[in-house]
Amino acid sequence: MPEQNTQIIKAEHTPLYTFVRGLCLTLFHTVMPLRYHNIERLHQLQPPCILLGNHRCMIDPMALAAPIRQQEVRFVGKRELTKNRLLKWVVEHLHMIAVGRGETDMGAMRACMQVLREGRILGIFPEGTRHQPELMQEVESGAALLAMRARVPLVPVYIHGKIRFFHRTEVYVGEPIPMDDLLAQGVNSESVKLLCERIRDTYYAMRDAAKAET
Repeated sequence: MPEQNTQIIKAEHTPLYTFVRGLCLTLFHTVMPLRYHNIERLHQLQPPCILLGNHRCMIDPMALAAPIRQQEVRFVGKRELTKNRLLKWVVEHLHMIAVGRGETDMGAMRACMQVLREGRILGIFPEGTRHQPELMQEVESGAALLAMRARVPLVPVYIHGKIRFFHRTEVYVGEPIPMDDLLAQGVNSESVKLLCERIRDTYYAMRDAAKAET
């Protein structure tokens, strides 16, 4: 359940996000084809919530966000993307929340909590990098901590393989990861650790199911 002071915002459509979303939808239906499984779970997404994804390439955020019509998703991204002036302008207008990699960034945590309090959709890649040798080998605690503090659903999306040109990529949308039993234990280091393990197990199960289908 979201916090009592959460207010659901109305749909918004900013020019750059609308353009990028439309461009990506075109790519995903043509030269970079994606096939979504259970896409209705994205169409029916009820904010506030946290959208999770595994991360292999730069276009992954829009693979998660493009089918969502309710709102423009706020993604957490690495602060290095803001060092170039032009790129900084782009990512800021795409609502990215910059975070320092490998450090406790309280400013970014507060910005993420504000997104959820405003009734928005927050996008996080809990691996923290595109270069992990194994799926969810390391799961950063930020997403779990935010979900437990804000009491919002964690919705996993699994991208099976790397999105690339002229190759169809399967994208699986899972059900929200259960955490009521962990919330009953209180928000502490142990319950957050257990939720991180649950996130990892969820993605392993989604990967195994995808392999069985293909």
